[in-house]
Amino acid sequence: AMADPSSFASPACCLTRHLHLRCRADFGARALRGTAALTARAERETLRCLVLDTRDVQVFKVTVNGQDAQFAFGEKHSFKGTPLEITFPNELRRGQEAIVEISFESSPQSSALQWFTPEQTSGKKHPFLFSQCQATHCRAIFPCQDTPAVKLTYYAEISVPKELVALMSANRDGDVPDPEDSTHKIYRFSQNVPIPCYLFAVVVGALESRKIGPRTLVWAEKELVDKSAYEFSEAEAMLKTAEDLAGPYVWGQYDLLVLPPSFPYGGMENPCLTFVTPTLLVSDQSLSNVIAHEISHSWTGNLVTNKTWEHFWLNEGHTVYLERRIGGQLFGEQFRHFQALGGWRELQNTINTLGDKNPVTNLVINLDEVDPDVAYSSVPYEKGFALLFYLEQLLGGPDIFIGFLKAYVVQFAYKSIVTEDWKKFLYSYFKDKVEILDKVDWNSWFHAPGMPPVKPAYDMTLSNACVALSQRWIQAKESDLGSFSSADLKEMSSHQLIEFLALLLLEAPLPLPHVQRMQEVYDFNAVNNSEIRFRWLRLCIRSKWEEAIPLALKMAVDQGRMKFTRPLFRDLYSFDKSRDLAVKTFLEHRASMHPVTSMLVGKDLKQDQ
Repeated sequence: AMADPSSFASPACCLTRHLHLRCRADFGARALRGTAALTARAERETLRCLVLDTRDVQVFKVTVNGQDAQFAFGEKHSFKGTPLEITFPNELRRGQEAIVEISFESSPQSSALQWFTPEQTSGKKHPFLFSQCQATHCRAIFPCQDTPAVKLTYYAEISVPKELVALMSANRDGDVPDPEDSTHKIYRFSQNVPIPCYLFAVVVGALESRKIGPRTLVWAEKELVDKSAYEFSEAEAMLKTAEDLAGPYVWGQYDLLVLPPSFPYGGMENPCLTFVTPTLLVSDQSLSNVIAHEISHSWTGNLVTNKTWEHFWLNEGHTVYLERRIGGQLFGEQFRHFQALGGWRELQNTINTLGDKNPVTNLVINLDEVDPDVAYSSVPYEKGFALLFYLEQLLGGPDIFIGFLKAYVVQFAYKSIVTEDWKKFLYSYFKDKVEILDKVDWNSWFHAPGMPPVKPAYDMTLSNACVALSQRWIQAKESDLGSFSSADLKEMSSHQLIEFLALLLLEAPLPLPHVQRMQEVYDFNAVNNSEIRFRWLRLCIRSKWEEAIPLALKMAVDQGRMKFTRPLFRDLYSFDKSRDLAVKTFLEHRASMHPVTSMLVGKDLKQDQ
């Protein structure tokens, strides 16, 4: 089997198949402590030891089938953490199982967890905790085989202060008073579908819920719960559409959780409980494609999983494809093409930033001695989508291609695969079209940096207005600025405004009088839609408008979605008038930022220790 360069575990020797977790959230110590009991099965003739991933985790005791076992930590690696080697008291034969129980405690600096004081929450009264394990952070909570090649079921019991609610990436199994601590209660969870460790998730806080569908509750702090219930009310329609496209939903519940603003991603597809950023709460449901994306992961990613992070495009390319198919069903085929073209432009933007010779712009990347968090970008999403969209057009259209996608999910459900497995299955499914498939430049698609070798065809109906208006601004001389008025935007949707600004960001910076006039006529400063505001503020900083500096800094720290925070800080750092203030602001806020965000912004601003 191909080794996972991001993990110390050896699944070829031993597989962990089930986890029974019992732990306590200690807000005073900022630690999760307890026991992780892993059911491990020998995969070779005789097995004397098990190597697990850890990062900044204390281990107090290990037993194997109840007997004390010796354990030792290996050498610490800069980002992979430290391997934990457990020696079995008695050797296991192939196929034999043992229960390996580890007493552990996470570090207050765990890269997987963000702990909030009450003052940092909406309600201001209670503390809050959430985890983000993708890609390689589960090992920073408890020792595990932290590779997507391994899947396990889990049962968890977590003791938390009784005024708080705990939720996990699993189905809820009730709560009971903690017999050992009358101020705590124990919440129980079970996940009976095997999942990779990166989909393990926990949140603890003063959460309330609203029912928005037969299998969906929305969870948030009291202040946001009604707004969230409205924003995501399309979830059930999207779930039904996804089931039509990809097959039955096997996870039972589909809940949504709105996190504090520092949550580093748009969404995280934790099974049974999608995590989302509050930057989606724009009051018009227009950013619901993120929900369609996380729903789609219930098939591509969570059922069919990349075997290593080098094949991350298998998770994300297929998920973006399904997300846009859902959008096409709900809002029409022209809208799907509009979103697809927006994705192509996002890919251009990413490759402009990273450089078209940069190996992280390959579709299949090499992660030897590369931190997956550092390599993360829109490439696996948008280059992956572009390949599938190109193949859809090559092989006979959307109806034919969705047949392949459905069969692909059936073929590889509950498994972890690499690109070669996908390609072999594509060839066997389309065995009557091999001569067409052989014309695809597979080597360039998979292994060349930069833009793809071929651009798919896009319906331009909804893009034309964005292109026309952006061109008017790009070509305008100072004497033409009077010709712009608020009427320019009258017929445009918020999606089209995002695209208009994105097109301007692909070009050389506009002259300062242009952006000042744009503010006069369009008043973008008054717009709270996060996707519009983010692009507008980048445009202002790139055109060196000093009045935008405080607004851009405010957006960079008021929320922590890396898609927004990193480019805003980078642009502020590139502008001589704001560089020092950007660094100073980052250093002031660093302690309250999410650990991964602070690490990556630190690298961007050359402040990493």
